[in-house]
Amino acid sequence: MSKTIVTKILITLGFLLAYRVLAYVPVPGVDTAAIKAFFDSNSSNALGLFNMFSGNAVERLSIISLGIMPYITASIIMELLAATFPNLAKMKKERDGMQKYMQIVRYVTVVITLMQAVGVSIGLKSLGTGPNGAIMIDMNVFIAISAFSMLCGTMMLMWIGEQITQRGIGNGISLIIFAGIVSGIPSAIAGTFELVNTKQLSWLALLFILAIIIITVVCIIFVELGERRVPVSYSRKVVMQNQDKRIMNYIPIKLNLSGVIPPIFASALLMFPSTLLQASSNEVIMKIADYLNPNGYIYNVLMFLLVIFFAYFYSSIVFNAKDISENLKRQGGFIPGIRPGEGTAGFLNNVASNLTFWGSLYLALISTLPWVLVKASGVPFYFGGTAVLIVVQVAVDTMRKIEAQIYMNKYKTLSAVGL
Repeated sequence: MSKTIVTKILITLGFLLAYRVLAYVPVPGVDTAAIKAFFDSNSSNALGLFNMFSGNAVERLSIISLGIMPYITASIIMELLAATFPNLAKMKKERDGMQKYMQIVRYVTVVITLMQAVGVSIGLKSLGTGPNGAIMIDMNVFIAISAFSMLCGTMMLMWIGEQITQRGIGNGISLIIFAGIVSGIPSAIAGTFELVNTKQLSWLALLFILAIIIITVVCIIFVELGERRVPVSYSRKVVMQNQDKRIMNYIPIKLNLSGVIPPIFASALLMFPSTLLQASSNEVIMKIADYLNPNGYIYNVLMFLLVIFFAYFYSSIVFNAKDISENLKRQGGFIPGIRPGEGTAGFLNNVASNLTFWGSLYLALISTLPWVLVKASGVPFYFGGTAVLIVVQVAVDTMRKIEAQIYMNKYKTLSAVGL
């Protein structure tokens, strides 16, 4: 492994370490013991899921307790707007326009972060035993301090994610979520064995859960490496033994075009209203919040449908058949038996749609099926398919990028020596 790749890996690990350190920096003026007790009693609902994505930063009310979710929510909003307004979509495709687009995403992230920070600060008043709940200083002063602290924390996470993407290995935002989930694995393992030791969980049930996890991981790796290779022929004439030969190539189309984005988007959308409803004392609203509990059937049905929707939506954004067909036509390439131009675009769209159908079902099943199996077994243990999906996908994607860097360095070496 070359020195450049090792440096990039070390940079990535360094930024992820900084992220984990920030998770232990609390917002001033709060009773962290009261907040931890509250999250211990809500570990199986939307708050527990949100706490898991943040790497347990929420239960400490860290300055990064909002995590990267405001940025993801802002990205969802902007993607929907770009799909609706052609001018915004055109801006996104241009090089200079992309910088403006990302700047707008950051501004929207600031607004969402401030709204969520103020909402969390007000909600803390209902926790604890004091007159201001878990807040130990003046309410107005605390709202200002917490909003500023959480805004700085979220902006720092955005900066860390961008630095990892530009200077490290892999997608920075995905790796931050990956690190947050992985950081909770040791405590989850310890908690599971504690259940076994106290006879709340049998060894047979534990083996059943491990089997589900292993099968899920194998299925994710198998599908993530799967792709449809569409053959492409380039009309270049190569003189070799007085014969005209065509250079053959192919277009790889992944079975899962949308990657890890649909489960993250779906989780973000489902957690946001559920978290807001948890703060209400109204009986009707509390009943709705119970329906949106991640351990409930309604939540998982909605999760299944939203994952399929976002899989189709995001696949249509990342895979543009029209642009691919135009590039092929410009370079003298064509798919054998398919007319160049609109015919090629239509063919690629059909292939991508068929693959997205199966890919979206795979994502939706992985996100919900493990929960269904564990629910049916009756064991007192929550297994999240979304968490495993994110961890495995990000790990596979990062390994692919490391391999790509290794091959790129080999080509540079060959070019330097003149081979």
